[in-house]
Amino acid sequence: MHHHGYLWTGPKERFDNDALRRPPHPEPPPAGSRPELIQRHREVAAEFPTVDLPPLETAYWLIKPRSLVRGTWDEPEEAAAWLGERLAEYASRFVSGGDRAAERRTALVSSITGRIGGGADVSLGFYLERPSYLSLAVVACSPNRSMPQLPCPGR
Repeated sequence: MHHHGYLWTGPKERFDNDALRRPPHPEPPPAGSRPELIQRHREVAAEFPTVDLPPLETAYWLIKPRSLVRGTWDEPEEAAAWLGERLAEYASRFVSGGDRAAERRTALVSSITGRIGGGADVSLGFYLERPSYLSLAVVACSPNRSMPQLPCPGR
């Protein structure tokens, strides 16, 4: 097993677009549905696999374009270290003073190492100034524990 890292930051209002953060329903709207409902289903079906927004279910990062992978690691400690480096990089922009505290970030990274080592996916989110949002994820691959059918984006 190995792990892929993902990072997204952007306007909170874009992050809140849940329709593009979840896979489309497997069945399209029935014939005779409102045209705007049919069109919206088509848009989501086309955009979900390619949009850079963090998926609501962390494992779905694996179907996103390979270009969104920010790192790949065989060891959980390496993946957790990457998360720690990103947290330190963005800490000065965190809205919450508690999230800016180095001790809290260190404890968070320490707890994450064990979860990653056990094959779990990890997803973190932080409000940033302006209002923006930071989403970080480390996703287990080959196979993913929660969705083993998802393909690996490659190494």
